[in-house]
Amino acid sequence: MAKKKLKEIAINQSWCKGCGICVAFCPKNVLELNDEGCSTAVRPEDCILCKLCEMRCPDLAIRVIEEEEEV
Repeated sequence: MAKKKLKEIAINQSWCKGCGICVAFCPKNVLELNDEGCSTAVRPEDCILCKLCEMRCPDLAIRVIEEEEEV
C-alpha cells in the first residue's frame, strides 16, 4: 500500500482574491495571506493532505498535489 506524501501546494496567485477561506479551514495553519493579500503556503511540511483548502477555495486557485511513495 502506498503512503501519500505532499509534492506541492500550487496556488495561482492571479486567481486568488485573498478571501482567507483557505487559511481559516486549514487545520495545521499551513497557509497564510502574504503582504499582497494572496494565500501562500508558509509551512508546507505540516500539510496533512486533507485538501480542505482546495475544496473550499471559491476561486479554484489552490491545488494540493500528491506524490506516491512506496512503503
